[in-house]
Amino acid sequence: MNAAELENLLGFAVAAARAAGDVTLKYFQRVTAERKSDGSFVTAADREAERLLRERIESRFPDDAIIGEEEGARPGSTRRQWVLDPLDGTYSFVHGVPLYGVLVALEEATEPILGVVHLPALGETVYAARGLGCFRNGVRARVSTTSRLEDALLLATDFGVCAQHGKGRAAEELQRQAKARRTWGDCYGHVLVATGRADIMLDPIMNHWDCAALLPILTEAGGTFTDWRGQQTARGGEALSTNGALFADVMGIIQACRKDGEEI
Repeated sequence: MNAAELENLLGFAVAAARAAGDVTLKYFQRVTAERKSDGSFVTAADREAERLLRERIESRFPDDAIIGEEEGARPGSTRRQWVLDPLDGTYSFVHGVPLYGVLVALEEATEPILGVVHLPALGETVYAARGLGCFRNGVRARVSTTSRLEDALLLATDFGVCAQHGKGRAAEELQRQAKARRTWGDCYGHVLVATGRADIMLDPIMNHWDCAALLPILTEAGGTFTDWRGQQTARGGEALSTNGALFADVMGIIQACRKDGEEI
């Protein structure tokens, strides 16, 4: 795939994500949530936004596969698959907090090649494609240059959840060594790392559709997006974003905790 084709696909994905974001804004701060079987929230906004994304993709690229959080998988006949999370950060959304996003990714042969995170209530869109760089509202985005943990801003959606998934000791040690820690979570936390406004983001449990858009964004911004074992993947069931300069130090702490018996 040449750069011009990839750029066209990225433009399509950005426009689709923004249109889906407009759908969510119709419901923001005025919607009643339901509970899924796993206890997580879902709203009419999730469902309507995903329908819009699917309709646009099916109309433009009818042979591509699609997988989304709300409507599952649709097979295709090409090597490409669109990965959709129509409303990442539903807990924030249903509480009227603007830190939620629409995630759109495209994979080729299972590898994410472009990603879009649109934050409708903030008017912010961060997007990237392989070899084309990462951008925030049209301006080139880069990770921070922070090189010491004692100067770092560490994020997590919920630090307490790390312990529930066997990563509590590592999360505690990272919190102890970092300069500051905040719970600006879900996709927003990873976007903050990609755009140089934070340095590390921890997520002990993630789905494929949570991760696929973030991997190219972090990579093209000069950072890292991996699982907690340091493998670059969108399918690891967990996520760790860093500015790159801190990656070795973060992994050193995680590996030391694993040697001490923590399951990571």
